[in-house]
Amino acid sequence: MNSVDPIAEVEAIVARARTAQAAFEAGGSQAAYDRAAQAAAWAIMEPSRNHHLAELAVETTGLGNVPDKITKNHRKTLGLMRDIKDAQTYGVISDDPETGITEIARPIGVIGAVVPSTNPGATPANNIINALKCGNAIVVSPSPKGVPTCEALLGYIHAEFDKLGLDKDLVQMIPGRGSKEKTQRLLEITDLIVVTGSQNNVKRAYTSGTPALAVGAGNVAVIVDETADLAAAAKKIEASKTFDNATSCSSENAVVIVDAIYDAFVAEMAKTGGALIADQTKVTSKLWVKGHLNPQAIAQDADQMIAALGLTAEVPAGTTYVAVETTGIGPDHPLSGEKLSRILTVYRARDFDDAVRITREIELHQGAGHSVGIHTTADDRPMILAQAIPTSRVIVNQAHTFATGGSFTNGMPFSLSMGCGSWGGNSIDTNLHWRHFMQTTKIVRQIPANEPSLDDIFGEYWGEAGK
Repeated sequence: MNSVDPIAEVEAIVARARTAQAAFEAGGSQAAYDRAAQAAAWAIMEPSRNHHLAELAVETTGLGNVPDKITKNHRKTLGLMRDIKDAQTYGVISDDPETGITEIARPIGVIGAVVPSTNPGATPANNIINALKCGNAIVVSPSPKGVPTCEALLGYIHAEFDKLGLDKDLVQMIPGRGSKEKTQRLLEITDLIVVTGSQNNVKRAYTSGTPALAVGAGNVAVIVDETADLAAAAKKIEASKTFDNATSCSSENAVVIVDAIYDAFVAEMAKTGGALIADQTKVTSKLWVKGHLNPQAIAQDADQMIAALGLTAEVPAGTTYVAVETTGIGPDHPLSGEKLSRILTVYRARDFDDAVRITREIELHQGAGHSVGIHTTADDRPMILAQAIPTSRVIVNQAHTFATGGSFTNGMPFSLSMGCGSWGGNSIDTNLHWRHFMQTTKIVRQIPANEPSLDDIFGEYWGEAGK
């Protein structure tokens, strides 16, 4: 019988991480931090290991599909390694004679990372690589279903560490199936918390007393306007919506179609595998069971989801996702929220202004601060969206899932954690990336005085308002 105190177990793990991190920092160099990050990256990218991790993730979580997990593990990690390749995270990172300030990179210490079952390999790997790049140790708390994948990943990382003589205590996890008590203790005693996934965990992170980087919920709405390349938009939405069976927080959950091209775009969706269902009750009655998403339908391959929803006779062969017409938005209209499945809610807008209104209402209901998208050839419309919607990202003419978390064809940092700003109750509005895993010490030297006169500051104001 195991009599280990679970709280003491977490405390012992973090204590070992502190010892390892202190030595890592004391003997640190940019080369050492880079090599540790490369070791963790190769642990998940090496093809046979990647394949095993992808298979294990799908087998144990029941979410997503193996080919797309392999792609995600590879591309997310490769993109991250590109992003951090030349990043300075050790020693002097800036020296400005004008201000007299020299900035020195410093690790944060021990990172506590809570990761979801939707990406049980790629998300912890991303956090681990970023942590090591900046000289930290990290302790991962996976979701219960994600434990086997996380264990395998850490085994591969430790095998790479053995080649380099690195301390395995730099990368650890909470063992066993985990518990709220153990995760809570991790939140309380680490130096920085990174939380992706459960909004309950996000709230606990922000109230733990430890600095936290936690991200909001996704519920992506994408506008297709009358100027869009309809065929291209339909292909991008299908590729994005179906990738890894819609496990991503960046997967389209709603498409808002301008009336002038509604029928034409529905036809284009059909060509790419999107089957339109006009009677929403045929979906809602089976997608939700006792108020919860049906586990037989969420994050499943198309044929399994269609069968679970009883739609096999309703949709044509070759259907890859189901599009459901609706008008309602809000708590009484579950189709307006995140569905974690190959279900795309369809709204018809009178015109572009109406599409903006609908999109805003969807985001205010769920997913505020995360991201929205638009397919358009009108240059001014992305700016209109950016100023009208409570969102941190407006993705333009791209497959949303592939664009939001970083792409080789846009400038966003590669990440699996998207900050949602104050709209989503978050401390960051950017993609979580390496700079969040580092802090700096500033050496401040005296410089010639730079004190303005009152007239320099208030001259224009006095001219307009008087003294």
